[in-house]
Amino acid sequence: MLDRLKRHPFAVEAHFRRSLVVAHAWRRQALEPLLPAGLVLDTYGEHGFSAIALVQTERLRPAGLPTRLGRDFFLTGYRIFVRVAGKPSLRGLYILRSDADRRSMVVLGNLFTHYRYRLAEIVAQERDGSLAIRVRTPASDADLELVADLSGKPAPLPRGSPFADVDAARRYAGPLPYTFTRDEATSSILSVRATRQAWDPRAIGVDVREATFLRSPLFSGADPVLANAFYVEHVDYRWERGELLPGRARSTRRPRT
Repeated sequence: MLDRLKRHPFAVEAHFRRSLVVAHAWRRQALEPLLPAGLVLDTYGEHGFSAIALVQTERLRPAGLPTRLGRDFFLTGYRIFVRVAGKPSLRGLYILRSDADRRSMVVLGNLFTHYRYRLAEIVAQERDGSLAIRVRTPASDADLELVADLSGKPAPLPRGSPFADVDAARRYAGPLPYTFTRDEATSSILSVRATRQAWDPRAIGVDVREATFLRSPLFSGADPVLANAFYVEHVDYRWERGELLPGRARSTRRPRT
Protein backbone atom coordinates (compact mmCIF):
# COMPACT_ATOMS: atom_id res chain seq x y z
CA MET A 1 0.00 0.00 0.00
CA LEU A 2 2.78 2.45 0.89
CA ASP A 3 4.48 1.76 -2.45
CA ARG A 4 1.29 2.71 -4.28
CA LEU A 5 0.95 5.94 -2.32
CA LYS A 6 4.39 7.06 -3.51
CA ARG A 7 3.34 6.89 -7.17
CA HIS A 8 1.78 10.37 -7.34
CA PRO A 9 -1.75 9.01 -6.77
CA PHE A 10 -3.46 12.34 -7.53
CA ALA A 11 -2.83 15.42 -9.64
CA VAL A 12 -1.33 18.52 -7.98
CA GLU A 13 -1.71 22.19 -8.93
CA ALA A 14 0.29 25.29 -7.99
CA HIS A 15 1.19 28.78 -9.10
CA PHE A 16 4.87 29.40 -9.74
CA ARG A 17 5.73 32.83 -8.37
CA ARG A 18 9.17 32.35 -9.86
CA SER A 19 11.23 29.51 -11.33
CA LEU A 20 14.97 29.54 -11.94
CA VAL A 21 16.68 26.60 -13.63
CA VAL A 22 20.47 26.44 -13.73
CA ALA A 23 21.99 23.74 -15.94
CA HIS A 24 25.49 22.28 -15.73
CA ALA A 25 27.27 20.23 -18.38
CA TRP A 26 29.11 17.04 -17.45
CA ARG A 27 31.12 14.32 -19.06
CA ARG A 28 28.47 11.77 -19.88
CA GLN A 29 30.45 9.15 -17.93
CA ALA A 30 29.76 11.11 -14.73
CA LEU A 31 25.97 10.97 -15.13
CA GLU A 32 25.24 7.68 -16.87
CA PRO A 33 25.94 5.48 -13.78
CA LEU A 34 23.29 7.44 -11.85
CA LEU A 35 20.43 6.46 -14.17
CA PRO A 36 18.23 3.40 -13.73
CA ALA A 37 17.77 1.04 -16.64
CA GLY A 38 15.10 2.37 -18.97
CA LEU A 39 16.45 5.92 -19.02
CA VAL A 40 19.27 7.35 -21.14
CA LEU A 41 21.00 10.72 -21.07
CA ASP A 42 19.57 13.52 -23.18
CA THR A 43 22.86 14.73 -24.61
CA TYR A 44 24.19 17.65 -26.60
CA GLY A 45 27.34 16.54 -28.36
CA GLU A 46 29.38 14.62 -25.81
CA HIS A 47 27.78 16.27 -22.79
CA GLY A 48 25.02 15.29 -20.41
CA PHE A 49 23.28 17.85 -18.21
CA SER A 50 22.03 18.31 -14.68
CA ALA A 51 19.61 20.98 -13.51
CA ILE A 52 19.29 22.88 -10.28
CA ALA A 53 15.64 23.90 -10.13
CA LEU A 54 14.60 26.63 -7.69
CA VAL A 55 10.86 27.21 -7.56
CA GLN A 56 8.82 29.50 -5.33
CA THR A 57 5.36 27.93 -5.35
CA GLU A 58 2.08 29.43 -4.19
CA ARG A 59 -1.21 27.68 -3.38
CA LEU A 60 0.21 24.18 -3.95
CA ARG A 61 -2.59 21.64 -3.38
CA PRO A 62 -4.22 18.48 -4.73
CA ALA A 63 -6.03 19.30 -7.96
CA GLY A 64 -9.66 20.19 -7.44
CA LEU A 65 -9.28 21.68 -3.97
CA PRO A 66 -10.02 25.41 -3.53
CA THR A 67 -6.99 27.66 -3.88
CA ARG A 68 -7.48 28.89 -0.30
CA LEU A 69 -6.48 25.43 0.92
CA GLY A 70 -3.15 25.55 -0.94
CA ARG A 71 0.16 26.19 0.78
CA ASP A 72 3.24 28.19 -0.20
CA PHE A 73 6.67 26.54 -0.40
CA PHE A 74 10.12 27.19 -1.76
CA LEU A 75 11.44 24.05 -3.45
CA THR A 76 14.86 23.20 -4.80
CA GLY A 77 15.83 20.10 -6.71
CA TYR A 78 18.60 18.36 -8.58
CA ARG A 79 17.68 16.56 -11.81
CA ILE A 80 19.33 14.94 -14.84
CA PHE A 81 18.03 15.55 -18.38
CA VAL A 82 16.98 12.17 -19.79
CA ARG A 83 14.91 10.34 -22.36
CA VAL A 84 13.10 7.03 -22.08
CA ALA A 85 15.13 4.32 -23.81
CA GLY A 86 13.55 3.43 -27.15
CA LYS A 87 11.08 6.32 -26.88
CA PRO A 88 13.04 9.50 -27.65
CA SER A 89 9.92 11.67 -27.60
CA LEU A 90 9.53 10.93 -23.87
CA ARG A 91 11.98 13.53 -22.62
CA GLY A 92 12.21 14.77 -19.05
CA LEU A 93 14.09 14.98 -15.79
CA TYR A 94 15.29 12.19 -13.54
CA ILE A 95 15.07 13.08 -9.85
CA LEU A 96 18.23 12.92 -7.74
CA ARG A 97 17.24 15.00 -4.72
CA SER A 98 14.68 17.59 -3.62
CA ASP A 99 14.64 20.11 -0.76
CA ALA A 100 11.81 22.15 0.75
CA ASP A 101 11.60 24.94 3.29
CA ARG A 102 8.72 23.42 5.28
CA ARG A 103 8.51 20.14 7.14
CA SER A 104 4.94 19.52 5.96
CA MET A 105 6.13 19.47 2.35
CA VAL A 106 8.94 17.07 3.20
CA VAL A 107 6.61 14.66 5.01
CA LEU A 108 3.80 14.73 2.44
CA GLY A 109 6.21 14.88 -0.51
CA ASN A 110 7.96 11.72 0.63
CA LEU A 111 4.65 10.01 1.36
CA PHE A 112 3.20 10.58 -2.10
CA THR A 113 6.29 10.80 -4.34
CA HIS A 114 9.77 9.37 -4.97
CA TYR A 115 11.29 12.87 -5.06
CA ARG A 116 13.55 12.37 -2.00
CA TYR A 117 12.64 15.53 -0.12
CA ARG A 118 14.86 16.93 2.64
CA LEU A 119 14.22 19.88 4.93
CA ALA A 120 16.34 22.95 4.23
CA GLU A 121 16.60 26.57 5.26
CA ILE A 122 15.95 28.62 2.11
CA VAL A 123 16.16 32.39 1.85
CA ALA A 124 15.40 34.31 -1.36
CA GLN A 125 15.83 38.08 -1.60
CA GLU A 126 15.10 40.21 -4.65
CA ARG A 127 16.74 43.62 -4.65
CA ASP A 128 17.97 46.14 -7.22
CA GLY A 129 17.38 43.85 -10.17
CA SER A 130 19.00 40.76 -8.69
CA LEU A 131 17.76 37.64 -6.92
CA ALA A 132 19.94 36.11 -4.21
CA ILE A 133 19.10 32.57 -3.07
CA ARG A 134 20.75 30.82 -0.15
CA VAL A 135 20.05 27.19 0.82
CA ARG A 136 21.42 25.55 3.94
CA THR A 137 20.99 21.84 4.64
CA PRO A 138 21.58 20.06 7.98
CA ALA A 139 24.60 18.08 6.77
CA SER A 140 25.74 20.81 4.32
CA ASP A 141 25.42 18.19 1.57
CA ALA A 142 23.20 20.39 -0.63
CA ASP A 143 24.14 23.91 0.42
CA LEU A 144 23.63 26.41 -2.36
CA GLU A 145 24.33 30.09 -2.85
CA LEU A 146 23.77 32.03 -6.06
CA VAL A 147 22.87 35.46 -7.38
CA ALA A 148 20.78 35.85 -10.54
CA ASP A 149 20.59 39.02 -12.65
CA LEU A 150 16.92 39.89 -13.25
CA SER A 151 17.57 43.35 -14.66
CA GLY A 152 16.21 42.33 -18.05
CA LYS A 153 19.45 42.73 -19.92
CA PRO A 154 20.04 40.07 -22.62
CA ALA A 155 22.36 37.48 -21.12
CA PRO A 156 24.92 35.61 -23.19
CA LEU A 157 25.71 32.00 -22.45
CA PRO A 158 28.21 31.44 -19.64
CA ARG A 159 31.84 31.22 -20.67
CA GLY A 160 32.69 27.62 -21.46
CA SER A 161 29.10 26.56 -22.13
CA PRO A 162 29.00 23.74 -24.69
CA PHE A 163 25.92 25.16 -26.42
CA ALA A 164 26.29 26.85 -29.78
CA ASP A 165 23.71 29.52 -28.96
CA VAL A 166 20.87 30.46 -26.61
CA ASP A 167 18.28 28.71 -28.79
CA ALA A 168 20.12 25.40 -28.40
CA ALA A 169 20.45 25.98 -24.67
CA ARG A 170 16.73 26.68 -24.31
CA ARG A 171 15.95 23.00 -24.92
CA TYR A 172 17.70 22.34 -21.62
CA ALA A 173 15.98 25.16 -19.72
CA GLY A 174 13.36 22.96 -17.98
CA PRO A 175 10.92 22.08 -16.80
CA LEU A 176 10.30 19.37 -19.34
CA PRO A 177 7.06 17.53 -20.05
CA TYR A 178 7.93 14.63 -17.74
CA THR A 179 9.74 13.77 -14.56
CA PHE A 180 10.92 10.22 -13.94
CA THR A 181 11.81 8.11 -10.94
CA ARG A 182 12.39 4.40 -10.42
CA ASP A 183 9.58 2.50 -8.69
CA GLU A 184 11.39 -0.09 -6.59
CA ALA A 185 8.36 -2.29 -5.97
CA THR A 186 7.81 -2.95 -9.68
CA SER A 187 11.33 -2.22 -11.01
CA SER A 188 9.65 0.14 -13.48
CA ILE A 189 10.02 3.77 -14.45
CA LEU A 190 7.36 6.04 -12.95
CA SER A 191 6.42 8.96 -15.20
CA VAL A 192 4.70 12.18 -14.12
CA ARG A 193 3.51 14.54 -16.85
CA ALA A 194 3.48 18.29 -16.23
CA THR A 195 1.29 20.87 -17.92
CA ARG A 196 1.35 24.67 -17.71
CA GLN A 197 -0.50 27.58 -19.25
CA ALA A 198 2.58 29.27 -20.68
CA TRP A 199 6.33 28.86 -20.46
CA ASP A 200 8.58 31.47 -22.03
CA PRO A 201 11.82 31.48 -20.00
CA ARG A 202 14.45 34.13 -20.57
CA ALA A 203 18.18 33.61 -20.41
CA ILE A 204 19.77 35.37 -17.46
CA GLY A 205 23.20 35.71 -15.96
CA VAL A 206 23.85 33.80 -12.75
CA ASP A 207 26.77 33.62 -10.33
CA VAL A 208 26.80 30.21 -8.62
CA ARG A 209 28.98 30.77 -5.58
CA GLU A 210 28.39 27.45 -3.84
CA ALA A 211 26.73 24.16 -4.82
CA THR A 212 27.98 21.41 -2.51
CA PHE A 213 25.72 18.71 -3.97
CA LEU A 214 27.53 18.95 -7.31
CA ARG A 215 30.80 18.21 -5.49
CA SER A 216 29.50 15.08 -3.78
CA PRO A 217 31.00 11.60 -4.37
CA LEU A 218 27.83 10.82 -6.32
CA PHE A 219 29.48 12.40 -9.37
CA SER A 220 32.79 10.54 -8.99
CA GLY A 221 34.87 13.69 -8.77
CA ALA A 222 33.84 15.04 -12.16
CA ASP A 223 33.99 18.80 -12.67
CA PRO A 224 30.80 20.39 -14.10
CA VAL A 225 30.61 23.47 -16.32
CA LEU A 226 27.89 26.10 -16.00
CA ALA A 227 25.87 25.73 -19.22
CA ASN A 228 22.88 28.06 -18.96
CA ALA A 229 20.37 29.73 -16.65
CA PHE A 230 16.74 30.53 -17.46
CA TYR A 231 14.08 32.35 -15.46
CA VAL A 232 10.29 32.63 -15.63
CA GLU A 233 7.59 34.19 -13.44
CA HIS A 234 3.86 33.77 -12.74
CA VAL A 235 3.01 30.43 -14.30
CA ASP A 236 0.11 28.15 -13.36
CA TYR A 237 1.43 24.59 -13.17
CA ARG A 238 -0.02 21.11 -12.82
CA TRP A 239 1.45 17.66 -12.24
CA GLU A 240 -0.76 14.79 -13.42
CA ARG A 241 -1.10 11.46 -11.65
CA GLY A 242 1.90 9.17 -11.93
CA GLU A 243 1.98 6.44 -14.55
CA LEU A 244 4.13 3.31 -14.59
CA LEU A 245 5.72 2.86 -18.00
CA PRO A 246 5.32 -0.57 -19.60
CA GLY A 247 8.12 -3.06 -19.02
CA ARG A 248 10.43 -3.75 -16.12
CA ALA A 249 13.92 -2.41 -15.61
CA ARG A 250 16.77 -4.40 -14.12
CA SER A 251 18.30 -3.16 -10.89
CA THR A 252 21.19 -0.73 -11.26
CA ARG A 253 23.27 1.67 -9.21
CA ARG A 254 21.10 4.08 -7.23
CA PRO A 255 21.94 7.64 -6.23
CA ARG A 256 23.62 7.83 -2.82
CA THR A 257 21.62 10.74 -1.39
